[in-house]
Amino acid sequence: MTESHASSVSTELPAEAGAADLPVAVAALYCFTPLPQFESLREPFRQRMSDEGIRGSLLLAGEGINGTIAGPRKLMEPFVEWLRSMELDDKATPFRGMDVKWSYCEEIPFRKTKVRLKREIVTMGVSSIDPLRSVGTYIEPQDWNALVDDPDVTLIDTRNDYEIEIGTFEGAVNPHTESFREFPKFVEENLDPKKHPKVAMFCTGGIRCEKSTAYLKERGFEEVYHLRGGILNYLEKMPEEESRWQGECFVFDNRVAVDHQLQAGAYELCHGCGWPLTPEMKQHSDYERGVACSRCAAEVTDEQRKRRRMRQQQLDQGV
Repeated sequence: MTESHASSVSTELPAEAGAADLPVAVAALYCFTPLPQFESLREPFRQRMSDEGIRGSLLLAGEGINGTIAGPRKLMEPFVEWLRSMELDDKATPFRGMDVKWSYCEEIPFRKTKVRLKREIVTMGVSSIDPLRSVGTYIEPQDWNALVDDPDVTLIDTRNDYEIEIGTFEGAVNPHTESFREFPKFVEENLDPKKHPKVAMFCTGGIRCEKSTAYLKERGFEEVYHLRGGILNYLEKMPEEESRWQGECFVFDNRVAVDHQLQAGAYELCHGCGWPLTPEMKQHSDYERGVACSRCAAEVTDEQRKRRRMRQQQLDQGV
């Protein structure tokens, strides 16, 4: 991945219609870059976020940075620009090409500020994969529809079951994974370079496809494509009347999902099983807020119910 690839997704707050009056900006960001000193960045990142009232999670690893953070609009762009322009000991600016997608909401959709150290910024579990060495061909949102209309293209959603359940592109293959670690097994069992000459993949913000396309290239697939900036970039750039997206897009914060206008959608999260819930599912007799839903109620023990009720009570009280 070159700097020109990553920097094509704007890091400036876009003036979206319908978002002008929303006070909170949410930034989903990532950057693959060699970061041997990543441990030393944890505290200064956490401190600046805390000082400026920015919440959410950043992941740091030797391969780069990943995360979703949110805060007051007037503070978020300066913070992102601080990341992009910061110099390390070797005077480099490792995050200058950082990919950022913006959305907006009424309240900060995170309770805490976290900066975590990881082995990978997105966990596939295949050590040989390096998106800086080999990656698929990026497809801009305005060119995506034409690509997936090609009958020779196999379209794959690289996200997990609970994400795909609430929205995906029409015609996309669901790999039925519970975590991204399972994706290599799906490829081994279901894809063949000779039978699938063209493969196009997409994910929420683009980061999983950096590794999934690199993995396919390593396994001998020659024509491998991925949606630049992921679903979030597509929803921002594509007019809804031209969109091939169906449903809402799962996001990893308290909004649970966003609609085509990148506004908070209709879903909530079951804190028992972690699956998204529709308003109709919340009317089911098995649903108890913060405890269980119709999907998981039969598997929840009395002791688990007791603990979850206590946790929900604490959350309601702001503890």
